[in-house]
Amino acid sequence: MNAPATGGGAGCPPWSRWREALWLLLRGVTVRRCVPVALVVGCVLSAINQGTVIGEGRASWGTWIRVASNFVVPFLVSSYGFLCTGRRPGVATPADTSAGNGEGE
Repeated sequence: MNAPATGGGAGCPPWSRWREALWLLLRGVTVRRCVPVALVVGCVLSAINQGTVIGEGRASWGTWIRVASNFVVPFLVSSYGFLCTGRRPGVATPADTSAGNGEGE
């Protein structure tokens, strides 16, 4: 059975423009599915990359900023993947193709 042409797979609302995807992200549509991924990946990355410094008690503000990025980046990547399931296929606007993202070329 084929997926519906209007997008919306895996619980993601359908969208066709990147600003719509950004609006969905800012509204928190991705939070429920993507926070658990970010928590697991962020903990693993933090343990690998900053575990020694934190364990020895030498953590600075820079260390904690790096720890925070270990959670933010996986959240954004997971959100991007989740939002891609709702993109309506075949709908490209002039703004999408002129941005040089390789679509429609």
